[in-house]
Amino acid sequence: MSTLLEIENVQSGYGEVQILWGVTLKMEQGRLTCLVGANGAGKTTLLRTVMGLLPAKQGAVRFDGQNVTKTSPHERARAGMAMVPEGRQLFTDLSVLENLEMGATPNHARAAMKQNLEWTFELFPRLKERTNQIAGTLSGGEQQMLAIARGLMAQPRVLMFDEPSLGLSPLFTLNLFQIIRKLKERGLTMLLVEQNVQMALAISDYAYVMNHGKIEIEGEARKVRELESVRKAYLGA
Repeated sequence: MSTLLEIENVQSGYGEVQILWGVTLKMEQGRLTCLVGANGAGKTTLLRTVMGLLPAKQGAVRFDGQNVTKTSPHERARAGMAMVPEGRQLFTDLSVLENLEMGATPNHARAAMKQNLEWTFELFPRLKERTNQIAGTLSGGEQQMLAIARGLMAQPRVLMFDEPSLGLSPLFTLNLFQIIRKLKERGLTMLLVEQNVQMALAISDYAYVMNHGKIEIEGEARKVRELESVRKAYLGA
């Protein structure tokens, strides 16, 4: 199985404040990888650095064998990287359809927009019912669906989620994980940063546990789930 995304010894942060201290992480093609850890561990900082929204002070980000460490977020998006950000960050004054169309910015995605839209509506029938509704008037769960659907409209080769279940009801959370499982079955390569550690480990292939800006534990998700230190710290055991 080939490595699609590789993060090697990355250091990053905000201005003079360093958050990441040499993070190394690999994502194999077609697998669901999760990144878990306490609040403030550096998970969002890592995603932002991988997408080029924050510069890497040291280390490298490689996508499909190409070094993209110095490339812009737009170039990374064109190459096939996409992120569903924490807090959704939708265009709340635009309709559901307009938000989805805004997701199809890479040339290859724009060319296949009609087919991608059909597939997205298959995956999210509720959004199809609300095509012309203003995004800001959707429920929290529906807005999260739209954020994911917008990410998929970019036709990404790797999709990264930043805390997708944050603020959702238990029912919507369950629905969300079912959708991620469906995407996994389709062979989409994904990185899941998630506060619901138990569910994240249950559906993932491989897991990384981050603490204080470093990777402390990694391994097959089912094995990580059984580690006593993980059970005590994150699973309430």
